Amino acid sequence: MLIAAGVLGFFFGGSDFTVGPGVSGENFIVFEVNGWHNVVHIATGAFLVLMAASARTAITGALLFGVVYVAVTVLGFIDGDDLITIAPVNTADNFLHLGLAVAGVIIGVAAGGLVGSARRGPAST
Repeated sequence: MLIAAGVLGFFFGGSDFTVGPGVSGENFIVFEVNGWHNVVHIATGAFLVLMAASARTAITGALLFGVVYVAVTVLGFIDGDDLITIAPVNTADNFLHLGLAVAGVIIGVAAGGLVGSARRGPAST
């Protein structure tokens, strides 16, 4: 989904790669995007696809994704206009990032991400 959103963002949103304080983008549906924002979505989507190679890496990937997106959400709500002067964000972006963060953490935890080592049983000697 993130890969598709990033690719579609180039065609129907912003594809400009300018940076700086108050960087702006074009609207893609209700989300403000630019080229960097689209690249980040493609990269995070590719990360999740690559991490899906096994159950263990998928759990780790979901947790890492969730934690990173928690940080992205916090930065977006604090600044309100952009993320570290690279990618523009608006309120819709911030709430989408929050939903993605929560989903990543919940999926990772529900799959046993924080207690995964306890499920393997005793180590053989």
